[in-house]
Amino acid sequence: AQLPEPVRLLYRGLLRVLLVLLHDFPEFLCDYHFALVDCIPTTCVQMRNIVLSAFPRTMRLPDPFTPNLKVDLLPEITQPPRILSNVTHALDQAGLRADIDGYLLHRAPYTVLLELRHRLLVTDVDGRQRFDVPLLNSLVLHVGIQAIAQLQAKGPQPASPLSNCAPMDIFQQLTAELDSEGRYLLLNALANQLRYPNNQTHYFSCVLLFLFHEATIEQVQEQITRVLVERLIVHRPHPWGLLITFIELIKNPRYNFWAKNFIRAAPEIEKLFESVSRSCMGAPPTPPSGQGRADGEEGVVASAFSLGGEH
Repeated sequence: AQLPEPVRLLYRGLLRVLLVLLHDFPEFLCDYHFALVDCIPTTCVQMRNIVLSAFPRTMRLPDPFTPNLKVDLLPEITQPPRILSNVTHALDQAGLRADIDGYLLHRAPYTVLLELRHRLLVTDVDGRQRFDVPLLNSLVLHVGIQAIAQLQAKGPQPASPLSNCAPMDIFQQLTAELDSEGRYLLLNALANQLRYPNNQTHYFSCVLLFLFHEATIEQVQEQITRVLVERLIVHRPHPWGLLITFIELIKNPRYNFWAKNFIRAAPEIEKLFESVSRSCMGAPPTPPSGQGRADGEEGVVASAFSLGGEH
Protein backbone atom coordinates (compact mmCIF):
# COMPACT_ATOMS: atom_id res chain seq x y z
CA ALA A 1 0.00 0.00 0.00
CA GLN A 2 1.10 3.55 -0.70
CA LEU A 3 1.88 5.47 2.47
CA PRO A 4 1.38 9.23 2.78
CA GLU A 5 4.74 11.00 2.74
CA PRO A 6 4.63 12.06 6.46
CA VAL A 7 3.87 8.46 7.48
CA ARG A 8 6.62 7.14 5.20
CA LEU A 9 9.16 9.51 6.78
CA LEU A 10 8.03 8.51 10.26
CA TYR A 11 8.35 4.82 9.38
CA ARG A 12 11.84 5.24 7.94
CA GLY A 13 12.91 7.26 10.95
CA LEU A 14 11.61 4.59 13.32
CA LEU A 15 13.46 1.90 11.38
CA ARG A 16 16.69 3.87 11.79
CA VAL A 17 16.14 4.26 15.52
CA LEU A 18 15.53 0.53 15.87
CA LEU A 19 18.66 -0.25 13.84
CA VAL A 20 20.70 1.98 16.18
CA LEU A 21 19.25 0.11 19.16
CA LEU A 22 19.98 -3.21 17.46
CA HIS A 23 23.60 -2.22 16.91
CA ASP A 24 24.40 -0.39 20.17
CA PHE A 25 21.82 -1.58 22.73
CA PRO A 26 20.60 -5.01 21.58
CA GLU A 27 19.80 -6.07 25.16
CA PHE A 28 17.05 -3.47 25.29
CA LEU A 29 15.33 -5.06 22.29
CA CYS A 30 15.89 -8.53 23.75
CA ASP A 31 14.43 -7.63 27.14
CA TYR A 32 11.38 -5.76 25.81
CA HIS A 33 10.71 -7.64 22.58
CA PHE A 34 7.29 -8.79 23.77
CA ALA A 35 5.95 -5.29 24.49
CA LEU A 36 7.54 -3.85 21.35
CA VAL A 37 6.12 -6.51 19.02
CA ASP A 38 2.70 -5.99 20.61
CA CYS A 39 2.78 -2.44 19.24
CA ILE A 40 4.02 -3.29 15.74
CA PRO A 41 1.32 -3.99 13.12
CA THR A 42 1.53 -7.38 11.45
CA THR A 43 2.13 -5.64 8.11
CA CYS A 44 5.39 -4.04 9.34
CA VAL A 45 7.43 -7.20 8.83
CA GLN A 46 10.90 -5.66 8.55
CA MET A 47 10.37 -3.55 11.67
CA ARG A 48 9.35 -6.63 13.62
CA ASN A 49 12.33 -8.58 12.26
CA ILE A 50 14.72 -5.93 13.55
CA VAL A 51 13.35 -6.28 17.08
CA LEU A 52 13.38 -10.07 16.96
CA SER A 53 16.90 -10.25 15.49
CA ALA A 54 18.49 -8.74 18.59
CA PHE A 55 20.73 -10.96 20.70
CA PRO A 56 22.96 -10.24 23.73
CA ARG A 57 26.34 -8.78 22.89
CA THR A 58 28.02 -11.47 24.98
CA MET A 59 26.59 -14.20 22.73
CA ARG A 60 28.18 -15.50 19.56
CA LEU A 61 25.44 -16.73 17.24
CA PRO A 62 26.00 -20.17 15.68
CA ASP A 63 25.85 -20.05 11.90
CA PRO A 64 22.34 -21.33 11.00
CA PHE A 65 23.69 -22.59 7.64
CA THR A 66 26.20 -24.96 9.25
CA PRO A 67 25.58 -28.48 7.88
CA ASN A 68 24.09 -30.84 10.47
CA LEU A 69 23.98 -28.17 13.14
CA LYS A 70 22.73 -29.81 16.35
CA VAL A 71 20.61 -27.06 17.82
CA ASP A 72 19.54 -29.07 20.85
CA LEU A 73 23.20 -29.52 21.84
CA LEU A 74 23.99 -25.79 21.91
CA PRO A 75 24.70 -24.69 25.49
CA GLU A 76 22.52 -21.59 25.08
CA ILE A 77 19.47 -23.57 23.97
CA THR A 78 18.64 -24.65 27.53
CA GLN A 79 18.80 -21.13 28.96
CA PRO A 80 15.67 -18.95 29.35
CA PRO A 81 15.77 -15.46 27.84
CA ARG A 82 15.34 -12.44 30.06
CA ILE A 83 11.95 -10.78 29.48
CA LEU A 84 11.22 -7.56 31.34
CA SER A 85 7.76 -7.01 29.80
CA ASN A 86 4.66 -8.11 31.69
CA VAL A 87 3.78 -11.20 29.67
CA THR A 88 0.53 -11.99 31.50
CA HIS A 89 -0.96 -8.49 31.66
CA ALA A 90 -3.47 -9.06 28.85
CA LEU A 91 -4.41 -12.49 30.25
CA ASP A 92 -5.04 -10.96 33.67
CA GLN A 93 -7.08 -8.12 32.19
CA ALA A 94 -9.26 -10.60 30.31
CA GLY A 95 -9.69 -12.83 33.37
CA LEU A 96 -8.28 -15.75 31.40
CA ARG A 97 -5.08 -16.57 33.25
CA ALA A 98 -6.60 -18.65 36.07
CA ASP A 99 -8.50 -20.86 33.63
CA ILE A 100 -5.43 -21.37 31.42
CA ASP A 101 -3.19 -22.16 34.39
CA GLY A 102 -5.78 -24.61 35.71
CA TYR A 103 -5.97 -26.42 32.40
CA LEU A 104 -2.18 -26.54 32.07
CA LEU A 105 -1.95 -28.07 35.54
CA HIS A 106 -4.81 -30.58 35.39
CA ARG A 107 -5.54 -30.87 31.65
CA ALA A 108 -9.17 -30.18 32.56
CA PRO A 109 -11.90 -29.04 32.22
CA TYR A 110 -12.20 -29.49 28.47
CA THR A 111 -14.64 -26.58 28.33
CA VAL A 112 -11.66 -24.25 28.67
CA LEU A 113 -10.55 -25.31 25.19
CA LEU A 114 -14.07 -25.11 23.76
CA GLU A 115 -14.60 -21.56 25.04
CA LEU A 116 -11.13 -20.25 24.25
CA ARG A 117 -11.80 -19.02 20.71
CA HIS A 118 -14.71 -16.83 21.82
CA ARG A 119 -12.77 -15.43 24.76
CA LEU A 120 -10.08 -14.17 22.39
CA LEU A 121 -12.60 -11.92 20.63
CA VAL A 122 -13.31 -8.29 21.47
CA THR A 123 -15.94 -5.91 20.12
CA ASP A 124 -14.66 -2.69 18.54
CA VAL A 125 -16.34 0.72 18.56
CA ASP A 126 -18.31 -0.17 15.42
CA GLY A 127 -19.79 -3.23 17.10
CA ARG A 128 -17.75 -5.68 15.06
CA GLN A 129 -15.91 -8.56 16.65
CA ARG A 130 -12.18 -8.98 16.07
CA PHE A 131 -9.37 -10.95 17.64
CA ASP A 132 -7.56 -9.36 20.56
CA VAL A 133 -3.97 -9.57 19.28
CA PRO A 134 -2.22 -8.58 22.54
CA LEU A 135 -4.31 -11.19 24.37
CA LEU A 136 -3.39 -13.85 21.81
CA ASN A 137 0.30 -12.92 22.07
CA SER A 138 0.10 -13.08 25.86
CA LEU A 139 -1.63 -16.47 25.77
CA VAL A 140 0.93 -17.99 23.40
CA LEU A 141 4.02 -16.88 25.31
CA HIS A 142 2.54 -17.70 28.74
CA VAL A 143 1.56 -21.21 27.62
CA GLY A 144 5.04 -21.68 26.14
CA ILE A 145 6.79 -20.58 29.33
CA GLN A 146 4.66 -22.94 31.41
CA ALA A 147 5.21 -25.78 28.93
CA ILE A 148 8.99 -25.36 29.11
CA ALA A 149 8.83 -25.41 32.92
CA GLN A 150 6.81 -28.65 32.80
CA LEU A 151 9.27 -30.27 30.39
CA GLN A 152 12.24 -29.30 32.52
CA ALA A 153 10.53 -30.68 35.62
CA LYS A 154 9.97 -34.03 33.90
CA GLY A 155 13.57 -34.36 32.76
CA PRO A 156 14.72 -36.04 29.52
CA GLN A 157 11.91 -37.66 27.53
CA PRO A 158 12.45 -40.80 25.40
CA ALA A 159 9.86 -39.78 22.79
CA SER A 160 8.19 -36.60 21.63
CA PRO A 161 7.56 -34.32 24.62
CA LEU A 162 5.23 -32.09 22.61
CA SER A 163 2.40 -34.44 21.73
CA ASN A 164 -0.36 -35.45 24.11
CA CYS A 165 0.11 -32.64 26.62
CA ALA A 166 -1.96 -29.69 27.84
CA PRO A 167 0.05 -26.89 26.13
CA MET A 168 -0.17 -28.62 22.75
CA ASP A 169 -3.90 -29.22 23.34
CA ILE A 170 -4.29 -25.43 23.43
CA PHE A 171 -2.19 -24.78 20.33
CA GLN A 172 -3.80 -27.57 18.30
CA GLN A 173 -7.32 -26.63 19.37
CA LEU A 174 -6.80 -23.03 18.29
CA THR A 175 -5.11 -24.04 15.04
CA ALA A 176 -8.06 -26.25 14.14
CA GLU A 177 -10.86 -23.98 15.38
CA LEU A 178 -9.79 -20.46 14.43
CA ASP A 179 -10.70 -19.03 11.05
CA SER A 180 -7.99 -18.02 8.58
CA GLU A 181 -7.48 -14.59 10.16
CA GLY A 182 -7.31 -15.91 13.70
CA ARG A 183 -4.97 -18.75 12.70
CA TYR A 184 -2.67 -16.30 10.93
CA LEU A 185 -2.49 -14.17 14.09
CA LEU A 186 -1.85 -17.27 16.21
CA LEU A 187 0.98 -18.45 13.95
CA ASN A 188 2.49 -14.97 14.01
CA ALA A 189 2.39 -15.02 17.80
CA LEU A 190 4.29 -18.32 17.73
CA ALA A 191 6.82 -17.02 15.18
CA ASN A 192 7.41 -13.91 17.30
CA GLN A 193 9.32 -16.13 19.74
CA LEU A 194 11.82 -17.36 17.12
CA ARG A 195 14.76 -15.23 18.22
CA TYR A 196 18.34 -15.92 19.35
CA PRO A 197 19.36 -19.31 20.83
CA ASN A 198 17.41 -19.91 24.04
CA ASN A 199 14.89 -22.44 25.32
CA GLN A 200 11.88 -20.43 24.13
CA THR A 201 13.21 -20.17 20.57
CA HIS A 202 13.81 -23.93 20.57
CA TYR A 203 10.39 -24.73 22.02
CA PHE A 204 8.37 -22.53 19.67
CA SER A 205 10.34 -23.73 16.67
CA CYS A 206 9.42 -27.28 17.66
CA VAL A 207 5.78 -26.25 18.09
CA LEU A 208 5.55 -24.74 14.60
CA LEU A 209 7.20 -27.77 13.02
CA PHE A 210 4.95 -30.11 15.01
CA LEU A 211 1.82 -28.23 13.90
CA PHE A 212 3.02 -28.40 10.29
CA HIS A 213 3.66 -32.15 10.50
CA GLU A 214 0.42 -32.97 12.31
CA ALA A 215 -1.86 -30.71 10.25
CA THR A 216 -4.79 -32.57 8.72
CA ILE A 217 -5.47 -29.92 6.07
CA GLU A 218 -2.91 -28.34 3.78
CA GLN A 219 -4.29 -24.86 4.44
CA VAL A 220 -2.68 -24.94 7.89
CA GLN A 221 0.68 -25.93 6.39
CA GLU A 222 0.31 -23.17 3.81
CA GLN A 223 -0.33 -20.57 6.50
CA ILE A 224 2.65 -21.72 8.57
CA THR A 225 4.80 -21.44 5.45
CA ARG A 226 3.39 -18.00 4.69
CA VAL A 227 4.19 -16.69 8.17
CA LEU A 228 7.80 -17.86 7.86
CA VAL A 229 8.40 -16.85 4.26
CA GLU A 230 6.97 -13.34 4.51
CA ARG A 231 9.53 -12.67 7.25
CA LEU A 232 12.35 -13.98 5.05
CA ILE A 233 11.62 -12.09 1.83
CA VAL A 234 12.13 -8.65 3.39
CA HIS A 235 15.53 -7.02 3.84
CA ARG A 236 17.83 -8.31 6.53
CA PRO A 237 18.27 -8.79 9.42
CA HIS A 238 16.41 -12.07 9.88
CA PRO A 239 16.01 -13.64 13.33
CA TRP A 240 18.27 -16.65 13.94
CA GLY A 241 15.40 -18.85 15.11
CA LEU A 242 13.38 -18.01 12.00
CA LEU A 243 16.20 -19.20 9.72
CA ILE A 244 16.76 -22.38 11.74
CA THR A 245 13.06 -23.25 11.61
CA PHE A 246 12.62 -22.62 7.90
CA ILE A 247 15.78 -24.51 6.94
CA GLU A 248 14.60 -27.48 8.98
CA LEU A 249 11.17 -27.34 7.38
CA ILE A 250 12.37 -27.32 3.78
CA LYS A 251 15.32 -29.70 4.18
CA ASN A 252 14.11 -32.44 6.51
CA PRO A 253 12.21 -35.11 4.52
CA ARG A 254 10.01 -35.68 7.59
CA TYR A 255 7.93 -32.66 6.53
CA ASN A 256 7.74 -33.53 2.81
CA PHE A 257 7.68 -29.80 2.13
CA TRP A 258 8.41 -29.79 -1.59
CA ALA A 259 5.53 -32.16 -2.35
CA LYS A 260 2.89 -29.74 -1.03
CA ASN A 261 0.42 -28.48 -3.62
CA PHE A 262 0.65 -24.82 -2.56
CA ILE A 263 4.33 -24.75 -3.59
CA ARG A 264 3.25 -25.01 -7.22
CA ALA A 265 -0.02 -23.08 -6.99
CA ALA A 266 1.28 -20.57 -9.54
CA PRO A 267 4.59 -20.10 -11.42
CA GLU A 268 5.44 -16.93 -9.51
CA ILE A 269 4.81 -18.68 -6.18
CA GLU A 270 7.08 -21.57 -7.17
CA LYS A 271 9.83 -19.14 -8.22
CA LEU A 272 9.48 -17.34 -4.89
CA PHE A 273 10.00 -20.56 -2.93
CA GLU A 274 12.94 -21.53 -5.10
CA SER A 275 14.53 -18.13 -4.53
CA VAL A 276 14.06 -18.26 -0.76
CA SER A 277 15.27 -21.85 -0.66
CA ARG A 278 18.37 -20.98 -2.67
CA SER A 279 19.18 -18.19 -0.24
CA CYS A 280 18.84 -20.58 2.71
CA MET A 281 20.38 -23.82 1.49
CA GLY A 282 21.40 -23.72 -2.16
CA ALA A 283 19.39 -25.23 -5.00
CA PRO A 284 15.98 -26.57 -3.90
CA PRO A 285 15.09 -30.20 -4.52
CA THR A 286 12.80 -31.07 -7.43
CA PRO A 287 10.76 -34.12 -6.39
CA PRO A 288 8.51 -35.89 -8.91
CA SER A 289 4.91 -34.74 -8.94
CA GLY A 290 3.05 -35.95 -5.87
CA GLN A 291 6.19 -37.32 -4.20
CA GLY A 292 8.56 -36.13 -1.54
CA ARG A 293 12.32 -35.78 -1.76
CA ALA A 294 14.02 -38.68 -3.49
CA ASP A 295 17.53 -38.14 -2.15
CA GLY A 296 16.68 -38.87 1.49
CA GLU A 297 18.94 -36.03 2.66
CA GLU A 298 18.65 -35.20 6.32
CA GLY A 299 17.58 -31.76 7.49
CA VAL A 300 20.27 -29.20 8.20
CA VAL A 301 19.74 -29.42 11.94
CA ALA A 302 19.33 -33.22 11.91
CA SER A 303 18.07 -34.14 15.36
CA ALA A 304 17.67 -30.61 16.66
CA PHE A 305 13.90 -30.53 16.27
CA SER A 306 13.27 -34.26 16.40
CA LEU A 307 9.70 -34.50 17.62
CA GLY A 308 9.21 -38.22 17.54
CA GLY A 309 12.57 -39.61 18.57
CA GLU A 310 13.31 -40.89 15.08
CA HIS A 311 16.82 -39.39 14.87
